[in-house]
Amino acid sequence: TVLQGIVLLPVRAIFITCILLLAWLFASVATFRHPGKGSVPLTGWRRRMIKTTLSGLTRTLFFMMGFQVKVKGKVASLLEAPIFVAAPHSSFFDAIICALTGMPSVVSRAENLSTPVFGTILSSLQPVSVSRQDPDSRKNTVTEITKRALSRGQWPQVI
Repeated sequence: TVLQGIVLLPVRAIFITCILLLAWLFASVATFRHPGKGSVPLTGWRRRMIKTTLSGLTRTLFFMMGFQVKVKGKVASLLEAPIFVAAPHSSFFDAIICALTGMPSVVSRAENLSTPVFGTILSSLQPVSVSRQDPDSRKNTVTEITKRALSRGQWPQVI
């Protein structure tokens, strides 16, 4: 069994890498030539692609890492709860919540958007970006979250 574990480790790593690259590809396609780059919500096939494909790939990724998550109860819809609160958010486990809730927009520091592969995937979620260098960033973030929450379903939920 130890030998099986040693052999499966590289196979699992290759599979996880392939899933991440597929997520990057779908995120790139969904955001390719999208007008607004974050100031206009994704709609139609672009939003459906993010919601279904990235959610499925993220669930598969966590399953491959050994996580099995069951949802008890009903996840609140966009119109019921335009803002979805998850706490404490201090690790990569937030991605599990994102996958289970239909890939909502996230609040993220602006520097994360320039990270290779993950930055493209994050951009496809249409994040509310927070700049730590901008003194008005907190006020702008609150304004943007409020605008999205009051959009009556035009923007995805904000987590």
